[in-house]
Amino acid sequence: MIHITEEQSSALVTPELAYQAVRNAFIAAVGPEAESFPVVLAHASDPQNRFTIKSAAGSELAGLKVGAYFPTNDAHGLPRHASTILLIDQQTGKIGVLVEGSALNCYRTAAADAVATDTLARDDAETLVLFGTGHQAAYEAEAIARVRPLSHVLVVGRNPARTGAFVEKLLEMGLPATTSEPEAAVRSADVIVTATTATAPLFDAEWVRAGTHISSMGSDSQGKQELPPKIFPQARLFCDLPEQSVRIGEFQHALPEIHLSAIGSVLTGALPGRQDSDEITVFDSSGISLQDLYMAKAILDARNG
Repeated sequence: MIHITEEQSSALVTPELAYQAVRNAFIAAVGPEAESFPVVLAHASDPQNRFTIKSAAGSELAGLKVGAYFPTNDAHGLPRHASTILLIDQQTGKIGVLVEGSALNCYRTAAADAVATDTLARDDAETLVLFGTGHQAAYEAEAIARVRPLSHVLVVGRNPARTGAFVEKLLEMGLPATTSEPEAAVRSADVIVTATTATAPLFDAEWVRAGTHISSMGSDSQGKQELPPKIFPQARLFCDLPEQSVRIGEFQHALPEIHLSAIGSVLTGALPGRQDSDEITVFDSSGISLQDLYMAKAILDARNG
C-alpha cells in the first residue's frame, strides 16, 4: 500500500492541480460507468464528533473518502477537520493508496466552486460576495480570483472582529477585500459564494440582481441551508450530483419538481450552461467522492513525477 502523508500531499497540491482534477471528476461523474454510492453520516463515541463516508467508482478509479469534524480537538490544539482518501486496488480489493488530505479537501472544495463559477458566471463578473469567514472561505476567495478578475471582494460575517481579521487576511493575499452588510453586498454582487455551516437562508431572494451566479458550498448534510428557496424558480440550477443534492445538499429545500443539471453535463457540452447575461445561475456543491478520488490520483501522479 502506498501511503502519502498530510505533509507530502500538502507540498504537492496546487490550485491548478485541484482545478483540473475536479473538472475531470465532474466529467467522469456523468459518464455511463460512474456510480456514486449513498453517503454515510456517522459519529464517534462522542456524538458531537462526526464523520462522513463518501464512496464511488468510475471507469478508472474506485474508493472512498472519510471526512471527520471533531470539535473536541479544540481542547487539544488540533484542527477540527480531517480527511483521508482511500483508493481501492481493483485487482486485489485491498487498499492500494492512502492519502491524508485535510489540505487537499480545502483545495478540492474551492476548485469545485472555481470550475462551476468559471463555467456559469458572466465573463465580466468582477464583484464577489463571500458569506463566511472560516478557514475554507479564504480558499474560496482565492479560487474565484483565479477564474475572474475581481475588483471587489465583499465579506459578510456574523462576528465583526472575526470578519475584520478575515478581511485583513484576504488583503495580505492580494485580494481587494472589505466588509459589507448582507443586503448591500448581495445587491451589488456578480458572484455570491456561501461557505458556512448555516441552517437558514443567509440573504433574501429579492436582493439578487439579474445575471448573478451563486455557489452554495456549505450544505452537505440534512438540515443545512444557505440559500433562500424563493430564488430557485427564478434561476437555472446546477449541482455536482442531482440525486445527492436533493438529499443532503442545498436543493433538499427545493420543491420536488425543480430541474437540476449536473455540472459535468455542461462541461461535456451535453447541456447548456449560462445562456444570456441576465440569467441567475445557482450551483450546489454537496461534495462527491469522485472529486476526492481524482484528487488522490493527481497527487499520486505528481509524486511519481
